[in-house]
Amino acid sequence: MLSTLSRAIEARDPYTRGHSARVTAIAEAIARRLGWDKERLELLHVGGPLHDVGKLGVSEQVLAKPGRLDEQELAQIREHPKLGARILLRVAALRGALPYVLYHHERWDGGGYPTGRAGEQIPLEARVLAVADAFDAMTSDRPYRPALGRDEALAEVARCAGTQFDPEIVRIFLELFAERAELPAAAAS
Repeated sequence: MLSTLSRAIEARDPYTRGHSARVTAIAEAIARRLGWDKERLELLHVGGPLHDVGKLGVSEQVLAKPGRLDEQELAQIREHPKLGARILLRVAALRGALPYVLYHHERWDGGGYPTGRAGEQIPLEARVLAVADAFDAMTSDRPYRPALGRDEALAEVARCAGTQFDPEIVRIFLELFAERAELPAAAAS
């Protein structure tokens, strides 16, 4: 079921092909540095691939729009974490992945969505995934902009430490890149 849902997400938004796998791999490297146990890593391997499952409820026109989103379209995008959470809650085996899906767009400073949680109110799983998700999004072409280079994206992640992202997670993420250790090949190059 997990791979079916992941393929469905990517089929609806071709610009994100491979995104979930890359995000999961980067998040796993961070999680291993944090010393996560096997059970927690297994949940990451459910939540990572499904973090954008709520996009199944967002119109394809919005997902593929080449220009800036209007307020109504932005509202649709901002609903995808809640839509994803509703999907996960229907399947007992997926419920443990809820923090990845519901909270991955929250911001360290409280300016994210869907709940406006801040700092350590945001589950650690979501804070880890948020950094991996944003980095992969920045380094991938999207319908509305070309990909940033790796170094530009790393600088942007560093700039957003303490505002968008947990500064400790950013520190670990940047260390991993500096060492080129435990990172997926595409991300490290």
